Amino acid sequence: MKNIIGIISLWDSKKDSMWLVPTYSTGIEKVNGLPIVLPLTDNVENILQMCDICDGFLFTGGHDVNPNMYHQEPIAQCGEVCNVRDTMEKIIFQYALKEDKSILGICRGIQLINVLCGGTLYQDLSLQHKSSINHVQKPPYSNPQHSVYVQEDTPLYNTLNKSKIDVNSYHHQAIDVLGKDLKVSAISQDGLTEAVYMPNKKFIQGIQWHPEFSIDNPDSIKILDSFVKSCN
Repeated sequence: MKNIIGIISLWDSKKDSMWLVPTYSTGIEKVNGLPIVLPLTDNVENILQMCDICDGFLFTGGHDVNPNMYHQEPIAQCGEVCNVRDTMEKIIFQYALKEDKSILGICRGIQLINVLCGGTLYQDLSLQHKSSINHVQKPPYSNPQHSVYVQEDTPLYNTLNKSKIDVNSYHHQAIDVLGKDLKVSAISQDGLTEAVYMPNKKFIQGIQWHPEFSIDNPDSIKILDSFVKSCN
């Protein structure tokens, strides 16, 4: 039986619809996982029932995390938020911690994991963390944008077996203060936290870049594969 991976859907307020970049699911299929897309809801009973049938969870990119979750007021440059999604992912995160189920957070996903562990975010990098690196690249999103340095003796290093990789980059927010119980596993050239993990858990990891846009890249496949296999 394949490990079932619950993938969080995205919300489009203009079209009043839920959607998903298809390579999130095809990437999971490529490493022999069974993806199912979870509809957005804040119904606790329904969320927990969905959790019970999943072996792991993929927290996707998308809306900004509501700054109220880390006790800040939104600045003008903060983007659109989706409170239902924030609530749903908080419940799933707490469930996964309790049941020791795996989570991989991508882009918004790493940011949300950090916030749920008590950390904070830069609400807008162009204003709050000026850099020569362009973290909001233009298409094609599969192209590498900058390098990240992987810390030795971390799960990510054990997966990739290398200390430097080139990654794509499409985000205007990022980790500021690191959350409690998290450790850094990769840092960008300009000092931003690019990957985190939670020690003593089977697989709670977050990465700031987008492997779903580069599922033909061996490093992307190794990350997705290690995630799906951890769900056994």
